[in-house]
Amino acid sequence: MRVAVFGTKGYDRRFLSEANAAHAHELIFLEPRLDLSTAPLAAGCAAVCVFVNDCVDAQVLEALAGSGVRLVALRCAGFNNVDLAAAERLGIDVVRVPAYSPHAVAEFTIGLMLAVDRHIPRAWSRVRDNNFALDGLIGRNLHGRMVGVIGTGKIGALVARSLRAGFGCDVLASDVVTDPELERIGVRYVPRATLLEQAEIVTLHCPLTPVTRHLIDAAAIARAREGLLIVNTSRGALIDTAALIDGLKSRKIGGVALDVYEQEADLFFEDLSNEIVGDDVFQRLLTFPNVLVTGHQAFLTEEALTAIAETTLASISEAEAGRELANRVGTERVAG
Repeated sequence: MRVAVFGTKGYDRRFLSEANAAHAHELIFLEPRLDLSTAPLAAGCAAVCVFVNDCVDAQVLEALAGSGVRLVALRCAGFNNVDLAAAERLGIDVVRVPAYSPHAVAEFTIGLMLAVDRHIPRAWSRVRDNNFALDGLIGRNLHGRMVGVIGTGKIGALVARSLRAGFGCDVLASDVVTDPELERIGVRYVPRATLLEQAEIVTLHCPLTPVTRHLIDAAAIARAREGLLIVNTSRGALIDTAALIDGLKSRKIGGVALDVYEQEADLFFEDLSNEIVGDDVFQRLLTFPNVLVTGHQAFLTEEALTAIAETTLASISEAEAGRELANRVGTERVAG
């Protein structure tokens, strides 16, 4: 099958090309992200392969359908950037990678939590200037802290287990489905409002839906404990960034570690070091000494990239052969 692969970086080309040896698809690697202006680049292709910040709305899907595209293959787990109703109406199948390496994101989450709580980036920066003073670097143990995990799917469950069994945290969890294995090791499921009121640290691991959008907003921050630490490696729009900044200014929020940002599409995955970034909200966020931001790299391990490539290409092969699509995403997935 001829596939237009949008928004590709060197690592995408490497891992997809290696995995394609077992499938022999014709992969057309394109650097631009998919949007209405770049959709014509998929002409002559039966499928497009996209990532988290590609635009796959109704207009783009109509343009793709007009050029013969019948499959959208997401090389990621999230699908909130795809208009699933429009895809269904146009006869375009959508597939994703439901689980590539949950360990990659879970481990990165713990790393961010420790880095911001123990001031590791600030300490590293000081040492590079030959400043070895410890003033202002006092952190807190994770052991014995009350940590809230919102979303206990594959990634959230790993984080909860690590915090409970590995660090000895008191772990609260919130999800529409409880995990008996987590309950057996002492993780306590509580309503989301209770979790937000009681936790000293909150880490987000739920999908972005109309229900979870701005889950962390001004009202949630107002109910939270003083000095709350927030970690987000899931989806940027789970947090209302303006409310987050207000919480930091008032010192209600004691620290933030983000690998995602709700307006990241025009920023992340690009080298803007010689550019003027016009996002004033993002620039304000970076001014706080207790904020750590990384550029959506939690997934970026060799194991995860291999699994993403293999699963994506296997789905494309299923579509080419007319077989049932094991990783198909339909409109029924939007609810909840």
